[in-house]
Amino acid sequence: MTAAPATLDRIRRHLVGLRMPRALEVLEHLLRQLERGEISALEAIDSLLDEELSLREGRRVKAALKMGRLLTIKTLAGFDFAFQPSLDRNRILTLAGLDFISRHEVVHFLGQPGCGKTHLAIALAVEAVQAGRSVYFTTLAELIGSLAKAEREGTLRERIRFLCRPQLLVVDEIGYLPVVAGGGNLFFQLVNARYERGAMILTSNRGFAEWGEVFGDTVVATALLDRLLHHAIVVRIEGASYRLRRHADLLPDTSSARPIAPSEPPRRRGRPPKLRTADLTAAT
Repeated sequence: MTAAPATLDRIRRHLVGLRMPRALEVLEHLLRQLERGEISALEAIDSLLDEELSLREGRRVKAALKMGRLLTIKTLAGFDFAFQPSLDRNRILTLAGLDFISRHEVVHFLGQPGCGKTHLAIALAVEAVQAGRSVYFTTLAELIGSLAKAEREGTLRERIRFLCRPQLLVVDEIGYLPVVAGGGNLFFQLVNARYERGAMILTSNRGFAEWGEVFGDTVVATALLDRLLHHAIVVRIEGASYRLRRHADLLPDTSSARPIAPSEPPRRRGRPPKLRTADLTAAT
């Protein structure tokens, strides 16, 4: 089966007009396979469309990752579960099913620096992007800085509205840097706006009982936890730093340090909390 030159030229023009560069690129190869009888006409059409769709999907994912500020890509396949035996691999893979996004839940990753919290948070965010969900990634310091700037400029409402658009908001490094005065209140306004409307992933090296110290205000911290733990999945990671695994003998002994443990969530009057704690160190 040989395509007439005039017909082939018209097909090329159509592919250019339809902005299908990948289909145009593989057209000649598929025609040769068709002529040799290696594929049927339907298989050729299927391959042509599949190649174009794959290209467009790759572009979509790349653009969505950039818009979501996921510039450093981490994947679940690249996570060393063997190094963190406290983690239940199957439970993490269940999170990758992204049902928590549909339920507007908050996933908390708690653990010491270097144990893989950020890796897992980014990996789940990448899974969400690939599944067509909108995502935005930020550190707590960057987030509060942007909210404070918007407040000074009189655009706080618009900024909060912008941060409520993504289906998944990832806030990294809670507790690593001191929160500026008033920062806790700004974060609360965002959390309150997203409450039961959008999912979040939070990472922290501090237990919930220490959030009053983190935000410099126990009242604000209690109000934050009241919402962030109402529909929550808490994942506690106990283990050494992956980044420093080759230099463990140089690190100070932290065996007597107080472990990070989730505290009891504040109870809401008239509404019992639905905290679903996935304490992976005790998983069976």
